[in-house]
Amino acid sequence: MREQMMLTLNEVTDILRQNKKKVTPQRLAVYAALAATEEHPTAEALYKELRPNYPTMSLATVYKSLDAFCEIGIVRELNVGEEAFRYDADISAHPHVRCIACDKVADVPIASLPSLDKNVASVTGYRIVSQQMYFFGYCPQCQEANAVKN
Repeated sequence: MREQMMLTLNEVTDILRQNKKKVTPQRLAVYAALAATEEHPTAEALYKELRPNYPTMSLATVYKSLDAFCEIGIVRELNVGEEAFRYDADISAHPHVRCIACDKVADVPIASLPSLDKNVASVTGYRIVSQQMYFFGYCPQCQEANAVKN
């Protein structure tokens, strides 16, 4: 098992200020919404969730906030083979799995794979500094739904 690494809003505020980024209620709301879910939402999904409480917030604000968070390393951008990126406030090294039927993305609750890092470094000569690993398959709900149809 691995331990999740997410920040409090006070920590986010401090890190934003240390990196000379604006601290706004909207920006903090974007982080809070992302940290509160395990869904790995897109920017559009976060925008739709936040819009009722922040009616003047634009989709561009959500994108700019996510870009700033990724730039300073407090959010991870996920490219799981879809048209839009997804985001994860859990910055611990961990793989993800995507259902190829319903597009659900989930964390794989295992620690990073240091032996894989060492093997890749050994074979390529690279100094490995990070990894992103994705698995693809059918989630339990889609497997069950498909079994009912067959």
